[in-house]
Amino acid sequence: MKTGASKRVVAGLAAAGILLLLPAAGAPAGALEKRKAQYDDLVRSITAEIGGVDAALVHAVIRHESAYNQWAVSKAGAQGLMQLMPATAAAYGVKDVFDAEENIRGGVKFLKYLMRIYPEDDKVLAAYNAGQGAVKKYNGIPPYAETQTYIARVLATYNKPKKTKIYEFRDASGKTILTNDPRMVAQLGGINPK
Repeated sequence: MKTGASKRVVAGLAAAGILLLLPAAGAPAGALEKRKAQYDDLVRSITAEIGGVDAALVHAVIRHESAYNQWAVSKAGAQGLMQLMPATAAAYGVKDVFDAEENIRGGVKFLKYLMRIYPEDDKVLAAYNAGQGAVKKYNGIPPYAETQTYIARVLATYNKPKKTKIYEFRDASGKTILTNDPRMVAQLGGINPK
């Protein structure tokens, strides 16, 4: 939304007595890290309790959905840290979308559900952002610029645990060496990745 239009919308809402709190889109990285730290224990405990959803993914979603603003409300009506739509919140037992614990719990349950349907992270995020109907309609990621940008940003932020490649080889004396450092393999010769 352009700045002039934003000011008119906010002024109109204020005149109607409605307070709309939106995430700070241009929040400095340091401010986001402080906000992240505020919710880290909660995210970790909920993801551990529910299982199957990486806390780092939840943090990436929260960062790009609400910039860690638990009072955030989107123009589409999504609310809270994980920007749950009212129907989604209700489906996952969230009674107060602005309660951080309830919102995160509902969002994690929703992500877990989507992960069972879509094996790829990009499709999970597409369904989270644009809806499952859009992913089904386009048989994959919808051609919406907003959704494609969202996916790219979340995945860039998400530090997905990587599988470590282990190299096994024998040195000149016949000794077996295991390493995860490809430079060592290049220095000492031999390559037989496990």
